[in-house]
Amino acid sequence: MKDKRFISGRIKSFTYAFKGACKLIATEHSIMVQASIGVLVTIAGFYFEISAAEWLFQTMAIGMVLSIEGLNTAVEKIADFIHPQYHEKIGFIKDIAAGAVFFAALCAVIVGIIIYYPKFFC
Repeated sequence: MKDKRFISGRIKSFTYAFKGACKLIATEHSIMVQASIGVLVTIAGFYFEISAAEWLFQTMAIGMVLSIEGLNTAVEKIADFIHPQYHEKIGFIKDIAAGAVFFAALCAVIVGIIIYYPKFFC
């Protein structure tokens, strides 16, 4: 039953979202790897005392990769549920979703290089 009260409805929505994030981190290897990289880069940020602007870009990059990977996982799960056997069109859809993760990860790597290259080599 849908909760029509604003505050309790938002709390329920947050609870479902938090459970979903926990399921992603606990069950999906790609999210585990990317979350671990996010933790390591965060530790590096404290170590190198990056600026507030660098924190903003780094946080957005980490969030972008994890979010798009979560959407990719959802697309894959739905596709597998709808058509468990291999199908060319399902494979195409999954490849496109994985491509979105690739773009996000590539942008995150570029952000990381821009932030950390000067700290190592300049």
